[in-house]
Amino acid sequence: MNQDKIKNVAELIRQADAVLVGAGSGLSSAAGYNHYHYNEIFKKYFKDFEQTYGIRNLFQGFYYVYSKPEQQWGFYSRYIAFMEESPAGQPYCDLYECLKGKEYFILTTNCDIQIPKVFPENRICQFQGDFRYFQCSQPCHDQIYENHAMIQDMLHSMNDNLEIPAEKIPRCPKCGWKMVPWVQDNTFLQGEYWKTAYQQYENFVDTYKNKKLLLLELGVGDMTPSVIKLPFWDMAYNFSDTFLVTVNLDAGSSPEHLNGKCLTINEDLFYFLQKLRGQIQ
Repeated sequence: MNQDKIKNVAELIRQADAVLVGAGSGLSSAAGYNHYHYNEIFKKYFKDFEQTYGIRNLFQGFYYVYSKPEQQWGFYSRYIAFMEESPAGQPYCDLYECLKGKEYFILTTNCDIQIPKVFPENRICQFQGDFRYFQCSQPCHDQIYENHAMIQDMLHSMNDNLEIPAEKIPRCPKCGWKMVPWVQDNTFLQGEYWKTAYQQYENFVDTYKNKKLLLLELGVGDMTPSVIKLPFWDMAYNFSDTFLVTVNLDAGSSPEHLNGKCLTINEDLFYFLQKLRGQIQ
């Protein structure tokens, strides 16, 4: 690991008036919660689903085409309960320590409940939803529902075939239609809750766009570039005193138009944030 780059980022954080973090799935992967690949966590906690359906990772299990909804909700309930009960990954805790005492905000595409375990809700915009909530699948109205009790009820009623009883499938209290996890799909509800969080993000940007703003992009891939990557490039280019740091395990390069306003670091986020925390404290 390039220690000079770590020291450089630590100094950029110290000097910044505010830090805007863009957190992608690579941050959860660094914490051990890789949703897209077969790993020890999946092998340990979801082996029965692998044996029954041939599912090889959490993402595949979530979007698998099950024969009936009782099977689908069997996986949903196990997956959501696992993410809710899992401890916050060390990289998230290290990031919190790195930002302590600074003005900061976090824009994330992650839905896996890791960020709300560590950071206050009013400093987060979860652009693609949050597994802690359900919504009507139509949706017939503008409300999301905290789902902990429903998830526990489904888990306790799951049979040996990994199915839950049909009567346990969550139903919308308004129209009676099936509910779905509040995460990005073709029915995703960008209602009042979502709009409030997004407005907080926009307000933060507006407050600091003419000040010394550090953009810290962590583990952001190319699946949804319009959420974090491209807006961060635009801000770094258009705001006179804004600098972008992008950290990813995969090799990457900064756009030519950001020459002198961007630092690209090819590093495992687990070790990067651990070392950065050591430099700042």
